[in-house]
Amino acid sequence: MSKLNESPIRIKSFDFACKIVLYCDTLKENKDFELASQLLRSGTSIGANTREAQRGVSKKDFKNKFGIALKEADETMYWLEILEATERNVPKDMKIKCEELIRILVSIIKNS
Repeated sequence: MSKLNESPIRIKSFDFACKIVLYCDTLKENKDFELASQLLRSGTSIGANTREAQRGVSKKDFKNKFGIALKEADETMYWLEILEATERNVPKDMKIKCEELIRILVSIIKNS
């Protein structure tokens, strides 16, 4: 396995995206199609953008992709908060994991 594949942000964002997919399946079963769609897009986009950033052609491209990942993580948190506020059953660790991704992404952006 290459070092790129062992990157903590890559691993964490991939695992988070998998959890989002499974949670969105539950939302769809409860007929929350629009919320599931929004959450699925933003929650999986975090990992897609971090992966793309690591193949960036320049430092500017690298930071830009991580910036997009950060925006997607923040949007994901928004949807999770909406779901929680409307009394949907949001898995306890999902917001914690999203907050962790946000902290990591902020750190990567600041230090690059």
